[in-house]
This record gives sequence, structure tokens and C-alpha cells, in this order.
Amino acid sequence: MIKVPTLAFVRDQLRRARQARGLSQEELGKLVSYSSSYVSAVETGQSPVKPDYLARLDSALDTGGLFVGMLELIRFHAAPEWFRPWEENEREAAALRWYDPTVIPGLLQTEGYARAMLGVIGELTAEEVETRVVARLARQSLLTANPRPHLVAVLEEHTLRRQVGDRETMREQLQHLLVVGTEPNVQVRVVPADSPWHIGLHGPFVLARLSSGAALAHLDNQLRGQTIDGPNDVAALERRWETVTGEALPCRQSARLIEEVAETWT
Repeated sequence: MIKVPTLAFVRDQLRRARQARGLSQEELGKLVSYSSSYVSAVETGQSPVKPDYLARLDSALDTGGLFVGMLELIRFHAAPEWFRPWEENEREAAALRWYDPTVIPGLLQTEGYARAMLGVIGELTAEEVETRVVARLARQSLLTANPRPHLVAVLEEHTLRRQVGDRETMREQLQHLLVVGTEPNVQVRVVPADSPWHIGLHGPFVLARLSSGAALAHLDNQLRGQTIDGPNDVAALERRWETVTGEALPCRQSARLIEEVAETWT
């Protein structure tokens, strides 16, 4: 049985690997193009461990992918068991179409937004929240993978206006949407608040088209999610997607709206 490393263990190993090579935090930071303050914050648990940081460390310290491998183990085991099959589908997807009427989709969340969301789940300890935040950020690496999946995310305007965390968290989250929305493989669209009731408001769903051509969907509820692979059910959700996108603003107008709402969080 594989023993899953904890974040505390990974941080300790990062510190040991640096010291074993006789490097200060400042020297290591320069080596991997990160600030010495970030190196320190990671080792002391004050900042999350970024996948890119670990990849650069593995390369600079010639660890053979050790730290990225540890993070992958944490990512896999941090996810609830029912979510793991969908997470694998997500990583194999050539295209993702994601509608959520209540929150920012996980693949587009900032660290602060994810932590604030997960922090209200009373069943999770502080360590479990932190582990899930790191795992969620690690999931987002698929957006820069090779090949990159094409993601279209549709949000509701009131999601941009509902406070999650503090005001700074919201401002950073909306600014992040503006930045990631400029990537060639990502589209962010917003359904304006004056749009009438539409069928999508019955709940969130994600449609995935795998590289094999298979079409799947994912639905969430309060307790768990489920993967949908029945052709009729997937087709029904695809029709709902057409309704949702019919209500959404084009990308450019959506970006202007996000920018306007971001100003209200300053």
C-alpha cells in the first residue's frame, strides 16, 4: 500500500533538499525564478505549494520528478473517492463546457477563493482544507498541459457579486478571470443579472468531450457528484447548454462586465 505524503512532509523535504545542497532560500529562489519570501512561505506553511514551483525545483535540484510526484499523490487522494473517476476524465478531455449558477468553477478559482469556499465546510479540518486547496490548484495545471483542453465556462452575474471570503479575495478572483479568459483555450462568459429564469438555473453541470470522442457529463449535489455517460442524458444536458449559452454575453462583453464588477470589490 502506497503511503500518501502529507503537505507537512513535502514542506519538510523541500527544506531538507535545499539545505542538503547548501542553498539559502534566496539562492534557491534565484535558481527557480521565485522570490526568497515565497520559498520561505512554502517551507513554513504560509503559502500553498504551487505545481510550477515543484516542477522547477525538480529540474533545478535534479530530483527526477520526486516533488511533482508527491503532489500528484496528494492531489489524487485529497479528492473524495466518488470524484476521482471524473477527475481522470477531466484530465483526458479535449474540450470542457462548464456551467455553474452559484460559484466560480474549480478550474478557474484562485487560492483565496478556493480556501474561503472549502473553509465553510464544517466537516473539514484546517489541514484538510489546505490539502484540498493545493489539490484544486494542482488540477488547474491541465489548462496549460500539452495538448491543452478547450474550456468554455459560463457564470451568472450574481456569482460575481456574491462575496466569498473578503473583498480582496473577490477582487483577485475577478481579476484572475479576466487574465485566464485571454488564454486561447479558455472562454469565460457571463449571463447578465437581467436575464430571465432559464433551465440552467436548476443546477451546475459539466460536459466533457474526451480525445477518444466519448461524450460525458458531471453533475454535483450537496453530498456528492456523479458521472453521466448515457447518450440520452448527455444529449439532454447538451440541449440545456445551448439554452445557457444563448443567455450568456459574448466573451468581450462578459469581460467588460467582469471588469465593472471587479471595481465594486475595491
